[in-house]
Amino acid sequence: MRLGKRLKRGAIYYLAIAMIAILNLVSRRVSQAVGAWIGLIVWKLSGRDQFRINRHLTMVYGDRLTTADRTRIGREFFINSGKNLTDVVRFQKHFDDFKSLVTVEGLEHYHAAFAAGKGMLGITGHIGNFELMAAYLGAVGYPIAVIGREMYDRRLDQLLVANRKASGLANFSTNESPRTLLRWLAGNGGIGVLIDTDSHRVRGDFINWFGRPAYTPIGQAFLGLRAGSAFVPMACVRIDENRYKIIIRPAVSISPTGDKTADARAVTQACVSELEAIIDQYRSQWIWLHNRWHTRPEKTA
Repeated sequence: MRLGKRLKRGAIYYLAIAMIAILNLVSRRVSQAVGAWIGLIVWKLSGRDQFRINRHLTMVYGDRLTTADRTRIGREFFINSGKNLTDVVRFQKHFDDFKSLVTVEGLEHYHAAFAAGKGMLGITGHIGNFELMAAYLGAVGYPIAVIGREMYDRRLDQLLVANRKASGLANFSTNESPRTLLRWLAGNGGIGVLIDTDSHRVRGDFINWFGRPAYTPIGQAFLGLRAGSAFVPMACVRIDENRYKIIIRPAVSISPTGDKTADARAVTQACVSELEAIIDQYRSQWIWLHNRWHTRPEKTA
Protein backbone atom coordinates (compact mmCIF):
# COMPACT_ATOMS: atom_id res chain seq x y z
CA MET A 1 0.00 0.00 0.00
CA ARG A 2 1.28 3.45 -0.88
CA LEU A 3 2.42 5.74 1.91
CA GLY A 4 -0.23 8.35 1.08
CA LYS A 5 -3.03 5.83 1.35
CA ARG A 6 -1.67 4.46 4.63
CA LEU A 7 -1.51 7.96 6.08
CA LYS A 8 -5.04 8.74 4.92
CA ARG A 9 -6.44 5.55 6.43
CA GLY A 10 -4.53 6.15 9.63
CA ALA A 11 -5.97 9.65 9.89
CA ILE A 12 -9.50 8.35 9.33
CA TYR A 13 -9.03 5.65 11.95
CA TYR A 14 -7.74 8.00 14.65
CA LEU A 15 -10.41 10.56 13.81
CA ALA A 16 -13.00 7.81 14.26
CA ILE A 17 -11.48 6.87 17.64
CA ALA A 18 -11.61 10.50 18.76
CA MET A 19 -15.20 10.99 17.58
CA ILE A 20 -16.35 7.80 19.32
CA ALA A 21 -14.78 9.00 22.58
CA ILE A 22 -16.36 12.45 22.31
CA LEU A 23 -19.81 11.21 21.32
CA ASN A 24 -19.84 8.84 24.30
CA LEU A 25 -19.05 11.70 26.70
CA VAL A 26 -21.82 14.07 25.63
CA SER A 27 -25.57 13.59 25.97
CA ARG A 28 -27.59 11.90 23.26
CA ARG A 29 -29.28 15.20 22.47
CA VAL A 30 -25.90 16.76 21.74
CA SER A 31 -24.66 13.72 19.81
CA GLN A 32 -27.78 13.79 17.63
CA ALA A 33 -27.19 17.46 16.85
CA VAL A 34 -23.58 16.65 15.91
CA GLY A 35 -24.74 13.79 13.68
CA ALA A 36 -27.27 16.02 11.95
CA TRP A 37 -24.62 18.67 11.22
CA ILE A 38 -22.18 16.06 9.93
CA GLY A 39 -24.86 14.65 7.64
CA LEU A 40 -25.81 18.08 6.34
CA ILE A 41 -22.19 19.04 5.64
CA VAL A 42 -21.52 15.77 3.81
CA TRP A 43 -24.71 16.30 1.79
CA LYS A 44 -23.62 19.76 0.68
CA LEU A 45 -20.18 18.46 -0.34
CA SER A 46 -21.42 15.33 -2.14
CA GLY A 47 -22.38 16.52 -5.60
CA ARG A 48 -22.02 13.04 -7.11
CA ASP A 49 -24.29 11.51 -4.48
CA GLN A 50 -26.85 14.27 -4.99
CA PHE A 51 -26.86 13.47 -8.69
CA ARG A 52 -27.33 9.74 -8.07
CA ILE A 53 -30.13 10.25 -5.57
CA ASN A 54 -31.95 12.54 -7.99
CA ARG A 55 -31.45 10.07 -10.84
CA HIS A 56 -32.65 7.02 -8.91
CA LEU A 57 -35.67 8.77 -7.43
CA THR A 58 -36.60 9.90 -10.93
CA MET A 59 -36.20 6.34 -12.24
CA VAL A 60 -38.56 4.99 -9.58
CA TYR A 61 -41.12 7.77 -9.13
CA GLY A 62 -40.95 9.79 -12.34
CA ASP A 63 -43.00 12.98 -12.16
CA ARG A 64 -44.72 11.86 -8.96
CA LEU A 65 -41.89 13.68 -7.16
CA THR A 66 -40.84 17.25 -7.86
CA THR A 67 -37.23 18.40 -7.96
CA ALA A 68 -37.79 19.92 -4.51
CA ASP A 69 -39.12 16.57 -3.24
CA ARG A 70 -36.06 14.71 -4.49
CA THR A 71 -33.71 17.29 -2.96
CA ARG A 72 -35.52 17.11 0.37
CA ILE A 73 -35.39 13.30 0.42
CA GLY A 74 -31.65 13.30 -0.29
CA ARG A 75 -30.87 15.94 2.32
CA GLU A 76 -32.98 14.18 4.95
CA PHE A 77 -31.27 10.88 4.15
CA PHE A 78 -27.86 12.34 4.97
CA ILE A 79 -29.12 13.99 8.15
CA ASN A 80 -30.82 10.76 9.27
CA SER A 81 -27.67 8.79 8.48
CA GLY A 82 -25.54 11.13 10.56
CA LYS A 83 -27.88 10.77 13.50
CA ASN A 84 -28.00 6.98 13.10
CA LEU A 85 -24.22 6.79 13.06
CA THR A 86 -23.86 8.72 16.32
CA ASP A 87 -26.29 6.30 17.96
CA VAL A 88 -24.37 3.28 16.68
CA VAL A 89 -21.06 4.47 18.13
CA ARG A 90 -22.74 4.90 21.54
CA PHE A 91 -23.95 1.27 21.73
CA GLN A 92 -21.19 -0.14 23.88
CA LYS A 93 -21.65 2.32 26.75
CA HIS A 94 -25.28 3.32 26.41
CA PHE A 95 -27.08 0.34 24.92
CA ASP A 96 -29.58 -0.02 27.77
CA ASP A 97 -30.66 3.58 27.20
CA PHE A 98 -31.66 2.82 23.63
CA LYS A 99 -34.21 0.19 24.59
CA SER A 100 -36.63 2.90 25.73
CA LEU A 101 -36.29 4.68 22.37
CA VAL A 102 -37.53 1.74 20.30
CA THR A 103 -41.03 0.51 19.58
CA VAL A 104 -41.66 -2.71 17.67
CA GLU A 105 -44.44 -3.35 15.19
CA GLY A 106 -45.01 -7.05 14.51
CA LEU A 107 -42.93 -8.64 17.28
CA GLU A 108 -45.34 -11.58 17.19
CA HIS A 109 -44.05 -12.42 13.71
CA TYR A 110 -40.51 -12.55 15.09
CA HIS A 111 -41.47 -15.01 17.84
CA ALA A 112 -43.50 -17.09 15.37
CA ALA A 113 -40.49 -17.40 13.07
CA PHE A 114 -38.45 -19.05 15.82
CA ALA A 115 -41.29 -21.23 17.06
CA ALA A 116 -40.66 -23.79 14.30
CA GLY A 117 -37.14 -24.31 15.65
CA LYS A 118 -35.36 -24.12 12.29
CA GLY A 119 -33.85 -20.67 12.50
CA MET A 120 -34.78 -17.32 11.03
CA LEU A 121 -33.35 -15.11 8.30
CA GLY A 122 -34.06 -11.44 8.99
CA ILE A 123 -34.12 -9.87 5.53
CA THR A 124 -33.48 -6.14 5.47
CA GLY A 125 -31.56 -3.45 3.63
CA HIS A 126 -29.74 -0.18 4.11
CA ILE A 127 -32.78 1.59 5.46
CA GLY A 128 -32.84 3.42 8.77
CA ASN A 129 -30.65 2.07 11.55
CA PHE A 130 -30.15 -1.61 10.70
CA GLU A 131 -27.30 -1.93 13.22
CA LEU A 132 -29.59 -0.84 16.05
CA MET A 133 -32.29 -3.26 14.89
CA ALA A 134 -29.91 -6.21 15.03
CA ALA A 135 -28.68 -5.23 18.50
CA TYR A 136 -32.20 -4.67 19.84
CA LEU A 137 -33.61 -7.93 18.48
CA GLY A 138 -30.52 -9.76 19.70
CA ALA A 139 -31.61 -8.90 23.23
CA VAL A 140 -35.12 -10.34 22.79
CA GLY A 141 -34.02 -13.87 23.61
CA TYR A 142 -32.74 -15.68 20.52
CA PRO A 143 -29.14 -16.02 19.30
CA ILE A 144 -28.65 -13.50 16.49
CA ALA A 145 -25.80 -13.11 14.03
CA VAL A 146 -25.21 -10.64 11.24
CA ILE A 147 -23.41 -11.16 7.96
CA GLY A 148 -21.27 -8.12 7.32
CA ARG A 149 -18.95 -7.13 4.52
CA GLU A 150 -15.46 -6.42 5.76
CA MET A 151 -14.48 -2.74 5.72
CA TYR A 152 -11.53 -1.53 3.65
CA ASP A 153 -9.50 -0.86 6.83
CA ARG A 154 -8.99 -3.81 9.19
CA ARG A 155 -8.88 -1.52 12.24
CA LEU A 156 -12.21 0.12 11.39
CA ASP A 157 -13.69 -3.31 10.75
CA GLN A 158 -12.53 -4.45 14.18
CA LEU A 159 -14.24 -1.44 15.77
CA LEU A 160 -17.52 -2.31 14.05
CA VAL A 161 -17.34 -6.00 14.93
CA ALA A 162 -16.48 -5.18 18.55
CA ASN A 163 -19.50 -2.88 18.68
CA ARG A 164 -21.74 -5.70 17.45
CA LYS A 165 -20.33 -8.25 19.87
CA ALA A 166 -20.72 -5.84 22.78
CA SER A 167 -24.48 -5.90 22.21
CA GLY A 168 -24.56 -9.71 22.13
CA LEU A 169 -24.42 -10.32 18.37
CA ALA A 170 -22.34 -12.87 16.55
CA ASN A 171 -20.61 -11.69 13.39
CA PHE A 172 -20.07 -13.67 10.19
CA SER A 173 -18.10 -12.39 7.22
CA THR A 174 -19.46 -12.56 3.69
CA ASN A 175 -17.06 -15.41 2.88
CA GLU A 176 -18.13 -17.53 5.87
CA SER A 177 -18.50 -21.24 5.18
CA PRO A 178 -22.09 -22.21 4.32
CA ARG A 179 -21.73 -25.14 6.74
CA THR A 180 -21.13 -22.70 9.60
CA LEU A 181 -24.24 -20.73 8.70
CA LEU A 182 -26.32 -23.88 8.35
CA ARG A 183 -25.19 -25.06 11.79
CA TRP A 184 -26.22 -21.69 13.22
CA LEU A 185 -29.68 -21.95 11.66
CA ALA A 186 -30.00 -25.59 12.76
CA GLY A 187 -29.47 -24.37 16.34
CA ASN A 188 -32.50 -22.08 15.86
CA GLY A 189 -30.37 -19.01 15.48
CA GLY A 190 -31.25 -15.93 13.51
CA ILE A 191 -29.16 -14.26 10.82
CA GLY A 192 -29.59 -10.68 9.65
CA VAL A 193 -28.93 -10.14 5.95
CA LEU A 194 -28.77 -6.97 3.86
CA ILE A 195 -29.97 -7.68 0.32
CA ASP A 196 -30.16 -4.27 -1.35
CA THR A 197 -26.68 -3.77 -2.80
CA ASP A 198 -25.30 -4.50 -6.26
CA SER A 199 -22.36 -6.67 -5.20
CA HIS A 200 -20.60 -9.53 -6.95
CA ARG A 201 -18.78 -10.63 -3.80
CA VAL A 202 -21.69 -12.93 -2.99
CA ARG A 203 -23.96 -15.11 -5.11
CA GLY A 204 -26.67 -13.06 -6.75
CA ASP A 205 -29.38 -12.99 -9.39
CA PHE A 206 -31.66 -10.41 -10.95
CA ILE A 207 -34.66 -9.56 -8.80
CA ASN A 208 -37.10 -6.75 -9.53
CA TRP A 209 -36.69 -3.68 -7.36
CA PHE A 210 -39.36 -1.08 -8.03
CA GLY A 211 -40.11 -2.69 -11.37
CA ARG A 212 -36.50 -2.86 -12.60
CA PRO A 213 -34.18 -5.90 -12.51
CA ALA A 214 -31.39 -5.38 -9.98
CA TYR A 215 -28.54 -7.73 -9.13
CA THR A 216 -29.44 -9.02 -5.67
CA PRO A 217 -27.82 -11.43 -3.19
CA ILE A 218 -29.66 -14.78 -3.14
CA GLY A 219 -27.15 -17.02 -1.35
CA GLN A 220 -29.09 -16.56 1.90
CA ALA A 221 -32.20 -17.87 0.13
CA PHE A 222 -30.50 -21.15 -0.79
CA LEU A 223 -29.28 -21.55 2.81
CA GLY A 224 -32.63 -20.75 4.37
CA LEU A 225 -34.57 -23.03 2.05
CA ARG A 226 -32.16 -25.87 2.74
CA ALA A 227 -32.45 -25.37 6.51
CA GLY A 228 -36.22 -24.85 6.43
CA SER A 229 -35.81 -21.46 8.07
CA ALA A 230 -38.31 -18.62 8.16
CA PHE A 231 -37.67 -15.56 5.95
CA VAL A 232 -38.80 -12.44 7.80
CA PRO A 233 -38.60 -8.99 6.12
CA MET A 234 -37.86 -6.21 8.60
CA ALA A 235 -36.48 -2.70 8.94
CA CYS A 236 -35.71 -0.14 11.63
CA VAL A 237 -36.83 3.39 10.73
CA ARG A 238 -36.35 6.71 12.46
CA ILE A 239 -39.55 8.37 13.65
CA ASP A 240 -40.44 11.59 15.49
CA GLU A 241 -38.44 12.85 18.47
CA ASN A 242 -35.33 10.91 17.41
CA ARG A 243 -36.94 7.60 18.26
CA TYR A 244 -37.02 4.37 16.25
CA LYS A 245 -39.64 1.90 15.09
CA ILE A 246 -38.73 -1.66 14.12
CA ILE A 247 -41.15 -3.00 11.52
CA ILE A 248 -41.38 -6.80 11.30
CA ARG A 249 -43.46 -8.34 8.55
CA PRO A 250 -44.90 -11.88 8.65
CA ALA A 251 -42.58 -14.56 7.31
CA VAL A 252 -42.93 -14.85 3.53
CA SER A 253 -44.10 -18.10 2.02
CA ILE A 254 -43.82 -19.55 -1.46
CA SER A 255 -45.06 -22.66 -3.22
CA PRO A 256 -41.97 -24.87 -3.69
CA THR A 257 -41.38 -26.00 -7.26
CA GLY A 258 -38.47 -28.37 -6.69
CA ASP A 259 -36.26 -26.03 -8.72
CA LYS A 260 -33.80 -24.66 -6.15
CA THR A 261 -32.89 -21.59 -8.16
CA ALA A 262 -36.48 -20.72 -8.98
CA ASP A 263 -37.48 -21.12 -5.34
CA ALA A 264 -34.56 -18.97 -4.15
CA ARG A 265 -35.56 -16.26 -6.60
CA ALA A 266 -39.20 -16.45 -5.54
CA VAL A 267 -38.54 -16.13 -1.82
CA THR A 268 -36.10 -13.29 -2.43
CA GLN A 269 -38.61 -11.45 -4.62
CA ALA A 270 -41.27 -11.86 -1.94
CA CYS A 271 -38.92 -10.32 0.64
CA VAL A 272 -37.98 -7.48 -1.71
CA SER A 273 -41.66 -6.65 -2.25
CA GLU A 274 -42.11 -6.24 1.51
CA LEU A 275 -39.01 -4.06 1.78
CA GLU A 276 -40.20 -1.91 -1.12
CA ALA A 277 -43.40 -1.10 0.77
CA ILE A 278 -41.39 0.05 3.79
CA ILE A 279 -38.98 2.07 1.66
CA ASP A 280 -41.88 3.74 -0.15
CA GLN A 281 -43.34 4.83 3.19
CA TYR A 282 -39.99 6.09 4.53
CA ARG A 283 -38.37 7.36 1.35
CA SER A 284 -35.77 9.57 3.02
CA GLN A 285 -34.26 6.62 4.90
CA TRP A 286 -33.14 4.34 2.07
CA ILE A 287 -29.73 4.51 0.43
CA TRP A 288 -30.83 6.03 -2.90
CA LEU A 289 -27.24 7.11 -3.56
CA HIS A 290 -26.24 3.47 -4.11
CA ASN A 291 -26.13 2.55 -7.79
CA ARG A 292 -28.72 -0.19 -7.27
CA TRP A 293 -29.34 -0.88 -10.95
CA HIS A 294 -25.73 -0.69 -12.12
CA THR A 295 -25.37 -4.31 -13.29
CA ARG A 296 -27.58 -5.01 -16.28
CA PRO A 297 -28.90 -8.46 -17.24
CA GLU A 298 -27.65 -8.07 -20.81
CA LYS A 299 -24.11 -7.43 -19.55
CA THR A 300 -24.00 -10.71 -17.62
CA ALA A 301 -25.70 -12.91 -20.21
